[in-house]
Amino acid sequence: MDTSFAPSLALFTDLYELTMAQAYWQAGRTELATFSLFFRSYPPDRAFFVSAGLTDVLDYLENLQFSAADLAYLRSLRRFDHGFLDYLASLRFTGSVRAMPEGTIAFANEPLLEVTAPIIEGQIAETYLVNQVNLQTTLATKAARVVHAARGKTVVDFAARRTHGVEAADKLARLGYLVGFAGTSNVAAGARYGIPVSGTMAHSFVTSFPSELEAFRQFARSFPDTCTLLVDSYDTLQGVRHAIIVAQELRQAGHRLQGLRLDSGDLLSLSRQARALLDDARLHDVQIFASGGLDEYGVDDLLRGGAPIDGFGVGTKVGVSADAPWTDCVYKLVEYAGQPVLKLSTGKQTLPGRKQVFRRRTADGQFERDVIACDDEPPPTNAEAMLVDVMVGGKRIRPVESLTELRRRFQSESAALPKIFHALRSPPKYEVAVSERLQALQQRTSAAAAARELSAPHEQHPR
Repeated sequence: MDTSFAPSLALFTDLYELTMAQAYWQAGRTELATFSLFFRSYPPDRAFFVSAGLTDVLDYLENLQFSAADLAYLRSLRRFDHGFLDYLASLRFTGSVRAMPEGTIAFANEPLLEVTAPIIEGQIAETYLVNQVNLQTTLATKAARVVHAARGKTVVDFAARRTHGVEAADKLARLGYLVGFAGTSNVAAGARYGIPVSGTMAHSFVTSFPSELEAFRQFARSFPDTCTLLVDSYDTLQGVRHAIIVAQELRQAGHRLQGLRLDSGDLLSLSRQARALLDDARLHDVQIFASGGLDEYGVDDLLRGGAPIDGFGVGTKVGVSADAPWTDCVYKLVEYAGQPVLKLSTGKQTLPGRKQVFRRRTADGQFERDVIACDDEPPPTNAEAMLVDVMVGGKRIRPVESLTELRRRFQSESAALPKIFHALRSPPKYEVAVSERLQALQQRTSAAAAARELSAPHEQHPR
């Protein structure tokens, strides 16, 4: 095995995508096809999704190309026709994409994007597209719930060490900022995406010194105006008292202690006691920052309890979306050669044909009702089309949006989603209807498929 071989992203595909592609090619089935990507259902306690991953999807499609080394590897498998591999050598994505822009709120069964391309191009892209949209939408939705739970208080991403890999850590940092986090501890993500970076200290710093107070003083000397002290290495309240000593020394020198961090124990009780000690010392401007196994549920419980906490560091549970680590994200063929198609599998029946999602709002701009419709239907009264053209002929047709623009979009979307759907536990389901025309198309396509398959002649097995 050549250890220097670095597969391109074109090889990030399931084997069956390539075996199907060869069978399509040999059968001469290379007509235009449309695939819809959507979430079949919500994970527990979810009533919406935050659409994410489109930037990476479009980058991938614009650059899709099998390298010579990729093809040599496929040839070594001894599974593929040489003519088919020659075809893959010149394969590029030439299709179009319609999608909900990143940061848009979406709901179950609505296509977040539809790809229309020669069927082999659309089929090979499936694995990467589902991977990216599934991961990033899951993380963005989890992070958005934390922002809602924090009620306007600062949230910082601390998850890099325990996400499922480097890519997931970087994506979470970006998506957290997109939905309202103040920053990230991940320095690489800060550099890559222009996100503010933030951090305090670890217990190892404190325990490496002869005493906690000496550790605090040294850190304050290094960072006299941006210093947040971790106070729970030994005894939390004694740590707060040591932090107060350092804060008073900084004040005398013309600086100020920014904050202290609580990372373990009863955070509600400790935050109250810490705030009282700080206020007694007239250190009202020193903030209390909390971390340690928090996600939206922990943040919500603390603030419901009246915890005087100014900001939260969220890590493991958010970085892996611990309560909902997977979603039923799928990518299904809905049209081939101009004809609608569907699957009739029990519990997994799909809607045929190219589609559009229309969203109606109330007079004050709140989401009221969505309708999944055929793509060429006129919009209902006071409704907007959610899927927009983002790629034609294999090339982007819109400029790449900045993270700041995406952040603004999500803020607007979140504000327009009625509060009941933000509920962290057992939220109601937002109304998503299927248009009469699409229902009729589904019925006709289902009936035709059932009649065709049931009436197909049965081959006689040789005796």
